[in-house]
Amino acid sequence: MSAEKMETTSVSNGAGPVYEEKEDSLSPEDLSEMLAAGTKEVHEKAENTQFVKDFLRGRIRKELFKLGAVALYYTYTAMEEEIERNKDHPHFAPLYFPAELHRHEALARDLEYFYGPEWQSQVSCSEATQCYVDRIHQVGQEDPVLLVAHAYTRYMGDLSGGQVLKKVAQRALKLPPTGEGLEFYQFDAIHSAKAFKQLYRSRMNELELDMETKKRLVDEAVKAFQFNMEVFEELEEIGKTIKEDVLDAGMPVHGEMGGDISKCPYYAAKMAASGGTAYACQIAMAVLRHPTGQVLFATWFAALAGLAAWYLM
Repeated sequence: MSAEKMETTSVSNGAGPVYEEKEDSLSPEDLSEMLAAGTKEVHEKAENTQFVKDFLRGRIRKELFKLGAVALYYTYTAMEEEIERNKDHPHFAPLYFPAELHRHEALARDLEYFYGPEWQSQVSCSEATQCYVDRIHQVGQEDPVLLVAHAYTRYMGDLSGGQVLKKVAQRALKLPPTGEGLEFYQFDAIHSAKAFKQLYRSRMNELELDMETKKRLVDEAVKAFQFNMEVFEELEEIGKTIKEDVLDAGMPVHGEMGGDISKCPYYAAKMAASGGTAYACQIAMAVLRHPTGQVLFATWFAALAGLAAWYLM
């Protein structure tokens, strides 16, 4: 993310007021810049896990899509419980946007769509997801400032690459045009994702934090990526036991593209999410040629694609 001068941005939150925010020239010591630089290496590792590579090849087991949604539900429920607990904390209050951002209720509706009215009796928190959940509760109760790292990496990702992939998933899964099954990706109270992300980063950079605390936040964001990788690895192992409807759309991974990373659909998704119109067209064309790949993008990988989008903004 390059430092740049931003114009004043008007953003309306779910309650109605309009916030006027101005983002000045960014400094390497701004929290958003430190997070981008500090998580670059672990992001690349997450992108190159076997689970993600398999997604890029277009290999899918339908059940994994639902299990990914289950993992997200438990993760967001924990995070939003701790956000509510700490909504008045001086190091989190400026980032409290429940109407705009909270996802656990939307995920519950998605799970009801996929599993039926009794979905709660059919799902459970997996071991890897439970570790993620436990860490979120720990920081929320013992060191609330670290919630900033978890909220930032998750929500900013949801507003970035996840949005690029919503319609792709809808088409691949033959879901209703009214949005059932994909409410996780729908932010009704946010009219401009780009403007809201600018507001969020500005608020975050204005938090009164010393350098040591900022470094701890970077470390916590790295942990968040690691928890995601553990969930990917767990889903990969589960996938080995599922013998249903596996198709290979032949989508190449980075190593099979002759070094041209721009041909990777994941890379195109990140570029599109950052506001590039040309790349938005490219990702649409590339993915629509690979219906199985559309399904793959829609799960946890969709969320991961979004996590990296803010590097390019």
